[in-house]
Amino acid sequence: MNQRNIVNIINFIRGVEPRDPAMDLLEPVINQIRLVQEHGLAATWLVQYDALIDDRFASLLKDLDDSQEIGGWFEIVQPQVEKAGLKWRGRPGYAWDWHAHVGFSAGYTPAEREKLADVFMEEFKEVFGKYPRSVGSWFIDAHLLGYLADRYGVIASCNCKDQWGTDGYTLWGGYYNQAYYPSRKNSFVPAQHSENQIPIPIFRMLGSDPIYQYDAGIRPGFSGQPVITLEPVYEGIGGGSPEWVRWFFDVIFQSPALSFGYTQVGQENSFGWGAMSKALTYQIELLEQKSDAGEVCVETLGDSSEWFKSKYPVTPSSSIVALKDWKAEDRKSVWYNSRFYRTNLFWENNTLRIRDIRIFDENYEERYLNSVLTSPPSVYDTLPVMDGLLWSDETSVAGIRLVEIRPDGTHSSIKVGDPAVTESGDDLIVSWELPGEGTAKAVCSPDSMCITMPPSKDSKWGMAMSWAGSKSVPIQRVEESCIHYTYEGFSYDVTCANGKFEYAPDGSSILILPDDSGSIRLKFDR
Repeated sequence: MNQRNIVNIINFIRGVEPRDPAMDLLEPVINQIRLVQEHGLAATWLVQYDALIDDRFASLLKDLDDSQEIGGWFEIVQPQVEKAGLKWRGRPGYAWDWHAHVGFSAGYTPAEREKLADVFMEEFKEVFGKYPRSVGSWFIDAHLLGYLADRYGVIASCNCKDQWGTDGYTLWGGYYNQAYYPSRKNSFVPAQHSENQIPIPIFRMLGSDPIYQYDAGIRPGFSGQPVITLEPVYEGIGGGSPEWVRWFFDVIFQSPALSFGYTQVGQENSFGWGAMSKALTYQIELLEQKSDAGEVCVETLGDSSEWFKSKYPVTPSSSIVALKDWKAEDRKSVWYNSRFYRTNLFWENNTLRIRDIRIFDENYEERYLNSVLTSPPSVYDTLPVMDGLLWSDETSVAGIRLVEIRPDGTHSSIKVGDPAVTESGDDLIVSWELPGEGTAKAVCSPDSMCITMPPSKDSKWGMAMSWAGSKSVPIQRVEESCIHYTYEGFSYDVTCANGKFEYAPDGSSILILPDDSGSIRLKFDR
């Protein structure tokens, strides 16, 4: 492979921790700085307003050399709100309140968001002599992000991984990893056209497990996902496990990525140094080895953005390919992302299931573009075609399965071999053996996905799209060439350019049948 592999070390800094007022928030920052400097690595430090006005943090950051980038972390805190002439709505005694309608920009009117940004940016310039190039948050609304780009020249941003309900924050169905240019109408949706995008690439944070994070949490009483990421504070799993870290780096840096391999390393200071020190030290040491070997480029978020903007005028296609299971349970996962859609192909017990398809439409407005979030939970999402988490329950797992169709219309899963993955331009080609039948393949292209099976004298094949009967799905109407959806009041379609849709005879699923050439091609462009 000849791909660029980028790592951003991003540590963000809070000035208060109301859940544990006695916690030493300076100690983690001192040690994180020491750690990256000892290993000669660049890093990005995103500072929250309460830390920005605290000289203990500001003086520490001002002493850093040019290999270290200082940027902004846009969670909203009490002194920032009051400096902007607004009323603080946080809980008593909480100068930082992580409830989304208080601690994030979506909880304020568009005009208030601009005031809060002005307060932050002027304070930042007063402390550091210039405006930041990079800003981050678990999520920043499209109005504020566009304002930061247009008025202050911000060039880079980062947001949280995909998750459902974790800490009350839902970001579900986005560009799964790497980076994308967001729509002017929805900061979570890649724009399809350059004139409709905010000129700030958003890099996805935290290093999400491509096999197990997606449907973590299918269980009775499901309300939020557990975390399987590169974050070092989760001992024994994800970033707290050296074995998992090595596996994850191999997935990200030694598998086809189409555009570039990417992950973010780091931790916010509000976990405390003791919780992160061992695992973060291991990760940084491993990064130094890979950097010295030329396997990865460890650089600042701003530098990554400059490279991205110079190379890609619109969001490029990307992939995450995990063909080895760290749990040794023989699961495999292939993610494909373009500016039009994303999908996930998933192998389990010698069967193939498409777990996820989401359409990206730059005209699908985020909930908070012009309105105010008024409750602690928040939701950013995209347009579902298949949702293997939310359309499942503890007894029935949703998906689009490769099936053999019997003469009476009933069907059963086809046994498949292990996948192989190759790249061709913007296309990701996934192939697998069918015992005694030959080779099948799926070609993921920027605007479509085509599945082709070898001819068979003895059986008829197709794909069966099903979901738990307990779930309500946004499908409105099924026609031979089109499935019509309406989600959150927004209408969209998926077309079958090769093949056709029809309901199974028992009505339990939608069958997708191939054309005479043995192909199914689904179109996702808008």
